[in-house]
Amino acid sequence: MEERRCFLVELEGLTSYADGLALQEAAFERVRRGTVDGILILLQHSPVFTIGKSGGRDNLLANQETLRQLGIDVYDTTRGGNITYHGPGQIVAYPIFSLKKWKMDLPWFVTSLEEVVIQTLREYGIRAGRKPKYRGVWVGDKKIAAMGIAVKRWITMHGFAFNINVNKEHFALINPCGITEFGIVSLEDLAGSVDFGEVMGIVKEKFAKVFEANFREVSRGWLESDDILAKTGVAEEAHSK
Repeated sequence: MEERRCFLVELEGLTSYADGLALQEAAFERVRRGTVDGILILLQHSPVFTIGKSGGRDNLLANQETLRQLGIDVYDTTRGGNITYHGPGQIVAYPIFSLKKWKMDLPWFVTSLEEVVIQTLREYGIRAGRKPKYRGVWVGDKKIAAMGIAVKRWITMHGFAFNINVNKEHFALINPCGITEFGIVSLEDLAGSVDFGEVMGIVKEKFAKVFEANFREVSRGWLESDDILAKTGVAEEAHSK
């Protein structure tokens, strides 16, 4: 295994999208400086719809009042893809990696992210795979994990959202990823009740295996040190709250 300087930040509770984005930017700055090769952020978001560079506002089926009542934010983002949902009961992984230290190949990177989820599901006896037309991880015709990344200077941002026991009523307010012919599914629909922390632990193991790296766990305080957040700021703003 090639020696890479990699770190892991796992957040407890729910994290707002703005907070998660600020942490991504702090991680990006550390990787850009060359002091580390990769930082993996794992968290659960408060309810939010995010819209990618491919658009997707036309796939938002709820009006502003409904979103306000449900407490769901909407953000335009720099990641690829269409509209998707993040919320409680979902593992969101943000790998901020310098691909110069792995492979400067974006399809390989996204395929590797999918592989992390596929191998995690295999631990629960679930056979998952890919669809030629659509990125993400699928169990039959139902998507269990969505992918969406952004890359600058060969440093990645954003990542995947893996449904463990997600709120399907929230998902029903959009056409996820602009796809109308297929649905979504959670791990608990397939495997029964699971321990969220256990799944998170397996995801960590699979990241280490797939990306051939040892991730040293650190606190968000380490990530926010040196006033990095103050220097970078938040590039994306909420358009509804």
